[in-house]
Amino acid sequence: MGLGSFFRKQFIDVIQWTEDEQGVLSYRYPMADMEIQNGAQLTVRESQVAVFVNEGRVADVFGPGRYTLNTSTLPLLTNLMNWDKLFQSPFKSDVYFFSTRVQTAQRWGTQNPVTVRDKDFGMVRLRAFGMYSWNVENPVTLMQQVSGTREIYRAADLEPHLRNLVVSRMSEAFAGSGTPFLDMAANTGVAAEAIAAKLRPAFAELGLALASFTVENLSLPDELQKRLDERIAMNMVGNLGDYARFQAAQSIPIAAANEGGVAGLGASLGAGAIIGQSMAQAMSGPGTRDSGPGTPQPPVPSPESPVPSADTKFCINCGKSIARAAKFCSECGGKQE
Repeated sequence: MGLGSFFRKQFIDVIQWTEDEQGVLSYRYPMADMEIQNGAQLTVRESQVAVFVNEGRVADVFGPGRYTLNTSTLPLLTNLMNWDKLFQSPFKSDVYFFSTRVQTAQRWGTQNPVTVRDKDFGMVRLRAFGMYSWNVENPVTLMQQVSGTREIYRAADLEPHLRNLVVSRMSEAFAGSGTPFLDMAANTGVAAEAIAAKLRPAFAELGLALASFTVENLSLPDELQKRLDERIAMNMVGNLGDYARFQAAQSIPIAAANEGGVAGLGASLGAGAIIGQSMAQAMSGPGTRDSGPGTPQPPVPSPESPVPSADTKFCINCGKSIARAAKFCSECGGKQE
């Protein structure tokens, strides 16, 4: 170390930090040989906390304000280092600044569907996403558990762990709530509060405080969503016979506007009505296949009206079966042409 550097170190230190980039949680202040001079000035701004670490141990923690470092401001460090010799020699330590402002617009989401039990569907696979925010509440815990002695520790370094934590607690909250999926999707605020209650203790173990948590969407995978849509559509349709007649009535104005008019669709409308009626009978069960007196019934042959053979014919007056060569009816005596 040169003579100039030696003299520069003897001047009173001014220790401060201003964030020059987004997302920095922890910053270790650079000092020559990690030496703090007697009477050094420490400035801690709003949304910051300064932590002194000496020989691997946390010595003191300072909130927002300006401090002159001496025995009155560093009582704990004084006891640790016997710093009572009128500061004839500097002591070595690290100064870490922590940002305590809220880290907003942090997104979370399920990378793969999460399987949970459901009252209505038995087992369902859920997808969910939303946003949350948090801030540093206990910088000492954060340093001991997460950030360590790194020169710079960013929120982006912590985000993967927090997102996995959110998804795991989300599964626990959904499984323990007992709320059906259909009700849960309609009450995302209640679901968000249940998840947040599970998350707060886990965040506190890292020295963090969960500021807000929202669930923006709850959904099923595409294949299950299609089945749900089919079930909803069936409930909306109701009686299939009425629905078929409604569809036929809806088709009449369209057919009239097309070439050929309504007459051109007569056969297709009739076929549609028959199909709809058949489906309605199939859905209603075997005991309700006769839909009423208005339904056409197939003709039943009568023994009194046998089918004529090649040698007989019907009387043109009374309809009785007579010989084909007869000129008069044997029943009514009517002349045959």
